[in-house]
Amino acid sequence: MFNVQMSWTNMELLPLVCLCLLTWSGTTFADGNETEIIRVSAGSDVTLPCSVKEDVEQKRFEWMKDGLKEVFLFDRAPQPRQDPEFARRVSYFQEELRNGNASITIRDTKMADSGNYTCDFPGRQTSHIQLVVGAAVNPSVITLRVTQDWAALQCVVRGASPQTEVEWQDGSGHNLTAQLQVFDRDGRYDIILQTTVTKTDIYRCVATQKEISHQTHAWTYVFICGRHSGLVAGVAVGAVLGTLVVVGVVLAVLRARGYRCIKGSRSNTF
Repeated sequence: MFNVQMSWTNMELLPLVCLCLLTWSGTTFADGNETEIIRVSAGSDVTLPCSVKEDVEQKRFEWMKDGLKEVFLFDRAPQPRQDPEFARRVSYFQEELRNGNASITIRDTKMADSGNYTCDFPGRQTSHIQLVVGAAVNPSVITLRVTQDWAALQCVVRGASPQTEVEWQDGSGHNLTAQLQVFDRDGRYDIILQTTVTKTDIYRCVATQKEISHQTHAWTYVFICGRHSGLVAGVAVGAVLGTLVVVGVVLAVLRARGYRCIKGSRSNTF
């Protein structure tokens, strides 16, 4: 009988325990423990978001990078304590503090700014952001060799980060078969892509950095002489043959009418 009563008691407490667990889980999620990933190109400005549902003009909050570097400290006013790496590059939204906006903007981002950032309201809420700063690249193209029938093209991308997808395309946007070489320079990549083309066209080298939503290209125009020499020769031969036919027809008509060519002179016989 004692065991039965205990079982009923446990069953009655079970919904209450579940409700407490759900409430605790919901609070954890709302506290912003999930990491948000932001990707930008080096040299651009980036805003790192952080907010609470109350006025923070008289509150304290702190931005840190990798748990070590002081990015921005606010305690009823901006505080001078800041890592030299971020000096004069960080701003906040003063007019938005009353709305709970504790976001900051980092100007002129650098590769070294990549890392994990936290916005902390002591004892209350911490937001986590992963910032990825990539080096936006500009490909350069050169023609290695040109013959009457083909041309060898080369595209070079230097200092790419994160690693970049590079492709050769023809004027219609079709990808071409190419030979790829990649050199890792401490996390920054030099990329060389070579291809051989056999027709006159515009060719583009396209560099795509999906992680920072950046794409650019360089192009070159290639004229393959051999592809046109046969056509030119055919037109010339056709013109000559056409002229001979016309001359033959004219001579036949003149002979029929009694005209004769003698030593470059023309005599008429009646």
